[in-house]
Amino acid sequence: MKFNLPLLFLIVFATPVAADELVVYSARNEQLIKPLFDAYTAETGTEIKFITDKAGPLLARLKAEGAGTRADLLLTVDAGNLWKAAQDGVLTSVRSNTLDQNIPSHLRDPDGKWFGLSVRARTIVYSTERVKPGELSTYEALAEPQWKGRLCLRTSKKVYNQSLIATMIARHGADATRKVVEGWIANLATSVFSNDTKVMQAIAAGQCDVGIVNTYYFGRLLKKDPKLALALFWPNQDAGGVHVNVSGAGIVRHAKHADAAQKFLEWLSEEKAQRMFADGNLEYPANPNVEAHATVKTWGDFKQDATNLSAAGRLQVEAIKLMDQAGYK
Repeated sequence: MKFNLPLLFLIVFATPVAADELVVYSARNEQLIKPLFDAYTAETGTEIKFITDKAGPLLARLKAEGAGTRADLLLTVDAGNLWKAAQDGVLTSVRSNTLDQNIPSHLRDPDGKWFGLSVRARTIVYSTERVKPGELSTYEALAEPQWKGRLCLRTSKKVYNQSLIATMIARHGADATRKVVEGWIANLATSVFSNDTKVMQAIAAGQCDVGIVNTYYFGRLLKKDPKLALALFWPNQDAGGVHVNVSGAGIVRHAKHADAAQKFLEWLSEEKAQRMFADGNLEYPANPNVEAHATVKTWGDFKQDATNLSAAGRLQVEAIKLMDQAGYK
């Protein structure tokens, strides 16, 4: 018997996903998400198939696939990426009392198109040998002359810094934020680093005294070397709060199983899943009623900046231009 291979290809790949399956496109690493998927399958019987890639390629894929996509849920890192997915029309609005109750309003899209599921704080890290906590106060104060030649930063090319600057623009305006960034650049001890880990290693080595990093990078580094003379400082506690960002998810506009995807998304906001989602990467649960991992709790409590994280996407282009104008490479 002869087969028409192109026709056979179409038959195989046009077959709809079974009702007891979900397809997730994820920019979060497989080792962080598969335990969650396995737990949900064990609890509900719903199989979860997934594809992992960086946020940009996944969004491009969803746009290219359009109504023909097999994806039900997009899971990605950084609110800026979630905002762009919503703006590009690949996510649909969700109305859910469960999600509204479990996820604070500043950690979700005002139109219900995405919801934060874990929180990473971008805060100040300092040398415990050369800096006293009383010398620190705000992100903005790192632009003051006392920090000249003592500051290390990660490159402006990373979305985490773009989101930080975007929320600063939302709070202070572009002119005031530009002055802060120019002050940071004037205070740099050395060229910017490619990642947060290198920033902290430079501080530990005495190359600089303070920096700005995501908390989970701090946790990872101290797990490898608990004796490093580094500590976290929670800035802006009397001036807005610590900048936070999220890993989060939204339901794909053309999801074939939108109801099942919503049930899964709601499950992800509940205690069991929140612990798994956050603990695996030493992040904070987005649900404020769920306790953080024991290691994370040792870093202390802090007030979050309540600026809605949609600003991280809405003002991202302006933030990139501002950093470039300020000489932040």
